[in-house]
Amino acid sequence: MDIYLLYLCLGATAGLISGLFGLGGGVVIVPILIFTFTAQGMTQAVLTHLAIGTSLATIVVTSVSSILSHHKHGAVLWTLAGWLTPGICIGAALGAVFAVSISGAALQLAFGIFLCLVALKMAFALSPTGGANMPGRAGQSMVGAVVGFVASLFGIGGGSLTVPYLTWVRVPMKNAVATSAACGLPIAVSGALTYWWQGVGEPDLPDGAIGFIYLPAFFGIIVASTIFARVGARAAHRLPGEILRRSFALLLLIIGVRFIWRNLGV
Repeated sequence: MDIYLLYLCLGATAGLISGLFGLGGGVVIVPILIFTFTAQGMTQAVLTHLAIGTSLATIVVTSVSSILSHHKHGAVLWTLAGWLTPGICIGAALGAVFAVSISGAALQLAFGIFLCLVALKMAFALSPTGGANMPGRAGQSMVGAVVGFVASLFGIGGGSLTVPYLTWVRVPMKNAVATSAACGLPIAVSGALTYWWQGVGEPDLPDGAIGFIYLPAFFGIIVASTIFARVGARAAHRLPGEILRRSFALLLLIIGVRFIWRNLGV
């Protein structure tokens, strides 16, 4: 199969799942890319970092349409997003630097644990209830730094972290989701640029890579995922949501356990 056709199919799958379950694309894209890069015979020394850097690069593009849609409905709390952004940018850069400093096996182990936590949250619909006051600007920047670090480490847009935090500090769910989408762009930009810069000159990278961003996967995913995310979102209103959510949570748990089991010896 032509490599761009392969990644178009992967992008369609990622977009469909993202639309169905409201998950950020990175939770889907990163494991798919790890499995695909492994099947392509890429070296273990770089394929995990390449998957995460590529995922963040795709989020740079795909997050823009989401932000515009939320902004159109007046749901983004731009002042709050502005408070979070400085910390997010610093944290995302540090997260990428840290990720590149550890082995791919250690990164997969950490990602497997993260997937298991996401799966449990999905399966049992866990969500924090409002119970804290909104911190000041310095506190918001610190929160942003933590979110940016974790999101960049795992190649995600940060929604699985930002939305629970914002609802915990009593931001209405509609605004929390919209503001989280706005925060996903600086996470992706800062993280992707750092993965690109950290990978420049890496001798084990495959043809088609610029730093830790693999262009065939990047282009295939951004073309197909946006289209199929809309398809998935429409289908979500017609399918049995509870069964689908728990089934996908089980799949994420299986993938997470697989990553943990394969890399326990690191």
